[in-house]
Amino acid sequence: MTDLNGRTPVMADVARLAGVSHQTVSRVVNGQTNLRPATRERVLEAIRQLGYRPNTAARSLVTRRSGTIGVIGSKSGFWGPSTVHRAIQAAGREAGYFVSSANLQSLTRTEFTDAMNHLRDQHVEGIVLIAATDDAVEAARTQVDQGVPVVVVEGDQETAAWTVGVDQVAGAELGTRHLIELGHRDVLHLAGPPSWTEARARLRGYRDAMYAAGLRPLRHLEGDWSARSGYEAGREIAARDDVTAVFCANDQMALGLLLSLSEAGRSVPGDISVVGFDDIPEAAYLIPPLTTVRQDFAAVGQRAIQILRAAIGAESVPDRLISPELVVRSSSVAPRGEEA
Repeated sequence: MTDLNGRTPVMADVARLAGVSHQTVSRVVNGQTNLRPATRERVLEAIRQLGYRPNTAARSLVTRRSGTIGVIGSKSGFWGPSTVHRAIQAAGREAGYFVSSANLQSLTRTEFTDAMNHLRDQHVEGIVLIAATDDAVEAARTQVDQGVPVVVVEGDQETAAWTVGVDQVAGAELGTRHLIELGHRDVLHLAGPPSWTEARARLRGYRDAMYAAGLRPLRHLEGDWSARSGYEAGREIAARDDVTAVFCANDQMALGLLLSLSEAGRSVPGDISVVGFDDIPEAAYLIPPLTTVRQDFAAVGQRAIQILRAAIGAESVPDRLISPELVVRSSSVAPRGEEA
């Protein structure tokens, strides 16, 4: 930290260290976007070196803005939501906001509403809600008339006022269509909990891809996103002879499925091909390496902040959907008898 002889750094110190004007520092602190990236980074680095803390109380009196946003997530430990949470925090700080976070123990409408009311009492300018459940979406809708915009990440695109996320339907279509194009006709879907909007969207994408290929979807199984639920579903799948491929709604369930099939003596991909969803860091190192649908969580975080800023400033909202990507690895091949 730069030595200021014990005194608290002020904006003029930041301007001097960064080699910019006082007005430029003010624009960075207030989250304005019409700045060159190199200039913004130089100012942010000076702020970090000096340990400068904006006087948010004084600033809010002048600008009527607190410079603070709220982010609500869960303590579920699921890789996708926790990764999105970190990405949103980073994007919010990069945009010049102070980020106040709340992690909920249970995903109930009451907890969501209480957390949003708590953040609103802190005079946040907007809230990002990371929990794609029906209760989360309903809680967000109740806040529409409270004067604080709420962006729902991975929520129902048709029911929430402001949403952002990966195109879940398109992602499920990618994973299912990949298996169909390999020659599989008996593709089963291991779905997530039906109360999650993401799970319903991925089930819809699976069905759409099957129907588009002239195939009848098999009766899907349901898990709870955990590897344990994938393992338990794998016991049933291993005993069936009418399934040649499984599209899993997330990689954790696929991980449990792989172990269950292996213990039952069913080879992957020799007997059954498996495709996951998310592309967790471990996906490339499973046995076999997992074919999966990749979600760009960093892009989700950045887009969430862009949409929140648009909502705060009554500006035009950028595209809400981010395209997924299919990552093909060794867990999916043509069914026996269909090899070229």
